[in-house]
Amino acid sequence: MNFDELPPSQSHRLLPLGESRIETRDGQPWLIVTGEAPCANMEVALHPYFYIERPDWWSIELVGNVPGGFCLEAITPYTVARPLRGITGHKGITVVGADETRNHAIQDD
Repeated sequence: MNFDELPPSQSHRLLPLGESRIETRDGQPWLIVTGEAPCANMEVALHPYFYIERPDWWSIELVGNVPGGFCLEAITPYTVARPLRGITGHKGITVVGADETRNHAIQDD
């Protein structure tokens, strides 16, 4: 079966982007995203796309997962961080959220 033909997940959602920034930790770039999740039990993560060839801008999705598929509705602040080693494009990264995409330039090695 082709990936595009598979049904979408009901427990994962793209989240609206709050604040996003690049920080250097131990000489390596990290993506830091903060915002508010709509569910108290939501797990928030940053999921990079996979590419055959390195793109100019490497896309990383801001994703919320609700274990068991049931949302305990309550606005809950979150902060997620991900090291960017091996997942940066020639120019940088693109953070993909439900409401917008945002580019962050990163110096190419």
